[in-house]
Amino acid sequence: MNPRIFVGVAVAALAAILGGILVMGPSIAVEDQITASSETQNTSQAEPLQITLDDISVTRISERTATIEIAFEITNPNQRSMIVQVMDYQLFETGYSETEQISGGQIGTRPEGMVEFGSNYYTLLGENSIILRDKITLRNSGNTPELWSALETNTASWKVSGDVFYNLSSMTSGQENELHFEFTK
Repeated sequence: MNPRIFVGVAVAALAAILGGILVMGPSIAVEDQITASSETQNTSQAEPLQITLDDISVTRISERTATIEIAFEITNPNQRSMIVQVMDYQLFETGYSETEQISGGQIGTRPEGMVEFGSNYYTLLGENSIILRDKITLRNSGNTPELWSALETNTASWKVSGDVFYNLSSMTSGQENELHFEFTK
């Protein structure tokens, strides 16, 4: 047999398959959109995450440095899972004459660009909670003796504020949500 016949049959079959996809594709996409929109109308709006300051304590102190550990508990009141991308926070000491920002931090990462090579986000299953911890090391400059005294005697008064950025159960579904928080202790 002539090999041109096989090539011709293969080209005709491929053209028929592509033609079928082009003809049937738009109707399938429209049906999927109608189904998806009716499903979103039937489901209730997701409730925002709940965040609490679990702990803040000075764990180690010397003449030159102090280590502060901070922990946040994030609770998902929904049945669906959520992805906590990043938590940005600022730590203030409010006990002496004026409020002074001590430090700030970030737990997790936000996706950047099309490809994310290492993910550092947290999946929070439905109706569960997680505790996110961070460690802060302060250096004693000698300019704030009142602050250092409060750290040594464990009498510091704290204010923590920040934002949590989270999505529904995948990075591509739903929009990014933001939750602002502020605590005093």
